[in-house]
Amino acid sequence: MPNQTDAQKIVKPNADSLATAAKNAGKKGPPPVHLWNPDFCGDLDMRIARDGTWFYLGTPIGRKPMVKLFSSIIRRDGDDYFLVTPVEKVGIKVDDAPFVAVDFEAAGMGQEQVLTFTTNVDDIAVAGPDNPIRIERDPATGEPSPYVLIRRNLEALIDRKSFYRLIDLGAHHQLDGQQWFGLWSGGSFFPVIPSNELEG
Repeated sequence: MPNQTDAQKIVKPNADSLATAAKNAGKKGPPPVHLWNPDFCGDLDMRIARDGTWFYLGTPIGRKPMVKLFSSIIRRDGDDYFLVTPVEKVGIKVDDAPFVAVDFEAAGMGQEQVLTFTTNVDDIAVAGPDNPIRIERDPATGEPSPYVLIRRNLEALIDRKSFYRLIDLGAHHQLDGQQWFGLWSGGSFFPVIPSNELEG
């Protein structure tokens, strides 16, 4: 997210109008934010923390229906995140991913396994070719950060308890000439760590 400058003014009172527009736009299913191209109005003092908590003017938004409303109109363009309505586009700060996968259900076994994730804002996504799982590892510590694609180009960070459960469902598989430990879902294999590192 670019630094806030004089040219990029903070838009303070628009959270209410955004919420109203999101409510109206979502009356007949998910708002088609990818089709809307309103003018950029500046940055809103809104932030999504790594644990999925939404903040407005530095204060946590405690009402889940309001968070769900805002989450329905979030869009990612490049590396930046925006709340978008047919008439407004405001920048927000996202510390990591806009969603957190807080739970999942597993059905089937091995290559037939299907993993269905639920996010902190009640989105549901079935991991597979259209909703891949990916792992980023901290170059300094090697600590894994697992993500699953939820909708369009918006990901959820898979929370720690769910990731530990996922590891229990992992399997070894040959991929591009290398043996990996990873996860099957929806007919796709998602590598987590090279098998030789796991053994080491």
